[in-house]
Amino acid sequence: MSDREPMSEPGTPLPKPAVHTGRRWSLSLIWLVPAVAALAGFVLVLRAWLASGPAITIHFDSAEGLEAGTTEVRYKDVVVGKVKRIRLSKDHEQVLVKVELSHDAADLAVEDTKFWIVRPRIGLGGVSGLNTLLSGAYIGVDLGRSKEDRSDFDGLEVPPAVTTDQKGRRYMLEAADLGSLDIGSPLYFRREPVGRVVAHKLRDDGRGVTLEIFVNSPYDRFVTNNARFWNASGVDVSASASGFKLNTESLAAVVAGGVAFQAPSPDSAGEVAAENAHFTLFDNRDAAMAPPDGVAMNVRMRFNQSMRGLVVGAPVDFRGVVLGNVTATALDYDTDARKLFAVVDARIYPERLGELFERQIRKSGDEKRATVDFFTRMIGYGLRAQMRPGNLLTGQLYVSLDFDRKAGKVSVDRKAQPFELPTVTGGLEEIQQQIADIVNKIDQIPFDEIGNNLNGTLKSADSLLKQLDGQVAPEARQLIHEARDAVDAANQNMLSSGSPLQRNTQDTLASVDRMARSLRELADYLKRHPESLVFGKQDGKEPSADGKPEKQP
Repeated sequence: MSDREPMSEPGTPLPKPAVHTGRRWSLSLIWLVPAVAALAGFVLVLRAWLASGPAITIHFDSAEGLEAGTTEVRYKDVVVGKVKRIRLSKDHEQVLVKVELSHDAADLAVEDTKFWIVRPRIGLGGVSGLNTLLSGAYIGVDLGRSKEDRSDFDGLEVPPAVTTDQKGRRYMLEAADLGSLDIGSPLYFRREPVGRVVAHKLRDDGRGVTLEIFVNSPYDRFVTNNARFWNASGVDVSASASGFKLNTESLAAVVAGGVAFQAPSPDSAGEVAAENAHFTLFDNRDAAMAPPDGVAMNVRMRFNQSMRGLVVGAPVDFRGVVLGNVTATALDYDTDARKLFAVVDARIYPERLGELFERQIRKSGDEKRATVDFFTRMIGYGLRAQMRPGNLLTGQLYVSLDFDRKAGKVSVDRKAQPFELPTVTGGLEEIQQQIADIVNKIDQIPFDEIGNNLNGTLKSADSLLKQLDGQVAPEARQLIHEARDAVDAANQNMLSSGSPLQRNTQDTLASVDRMARSLRELADYLKRHPESLVFGKQDGKEPSADGKPEKQP
């Protein structure tokens, strides 16, 4: 108890309490570390939030080549975003790719922006995306022009043929079928590539296709209102009097197809066509550059022969001018005549006759009426339709309109629709009929009877020759011997030396020689003395032919 303070006695006053001032709380330095870390994290988050752009979702059919956190989004080969997540859609039919764009690329997320996966691609139009073999696939971007924001996009399976930053114009071509054309097929102007096919689709009515082409600037100024487009795919081979001619736009057009265009003539080019204008795509250059066909006329022809080899599209020809084409073929039965007829429908263009038809229009003023009047008058002159062979190797036929002098008169129904043209049988059918007639006539010849008679005649001739050889031959040999003996005797009497004939011949020749010498002497004398013809020969001696003097008579 000694260690304790003594207790105050009762009544003793309490000591005055001592007041102690407590120390204020002071911030320890250790707390600065988490504070600075939290502040730095906040700054980084704020900076990342300020630097990040909008998040978008792109729908693809496949995520081949894509990888979350690695695959980049590039615009003009500049990285503008990255793939953050890849997942399947609820129906498992598509792949949803979540992409986070950079802050400075936020304007890419607009209504008409296009996205596609850039991979190595090999096609008829060329090779692309080879750089991704080392760097890997990435998502390409084509910036749209819309001002409306969008966060959900449908990705393209193939890159767009034309991006929005390319200068030029788009046009529409109407064709019967696509042929060998495809997206990326080149467009040519005077064999210079100036654009390409960027899209194609089937028409709503299913009667053709519509192709969208893009013409690069400044070549788009050559597309005028009167421009003609044709399919330049493949090789055009034609034959003429000068030989064969091969024509093609380029080797690329042969392989991948192509389209070409040109104005009919520089003077008729017209104004530059407006963008998205529609044009007709012809099958070839000749069809494209041909003059306008004008109003078509539907005609019908009935042939009393087989139409094997005549196909839809076969030409209708008038003395080398193709007026139209066959549109349909069918069979018809005439109950009155009890015959089957081949019915051929065609569409012809009378304006292809040129000045011949234009004069008729100027006289009438009504083109439809002038057409009926023209063909009615031509039928009266003997105009008839005839199927003729166009190719003897393939057996293909075409319809020829020409005048037949032997054609009789026929009635014409001017109000008939379609207009009916009278026909005549011709071509191979007529040749076959003529051959059949010749064969029938040959078949009627009695070859068996002729052969039997000829056999009997030959036997008689053989017997006669044998008889002549047995009877006439010995007599003929004897006659030949006698003739030979007569010739030998004549030679001996006439040609042997000392024969009378030879002596007489020598005497005659000597007399002729003396007479010739006398005539020569007389001629010499007259030459020297021509006056002797008047006065006679004077007395005197004249030298003879041998030079000796001769007494004159």
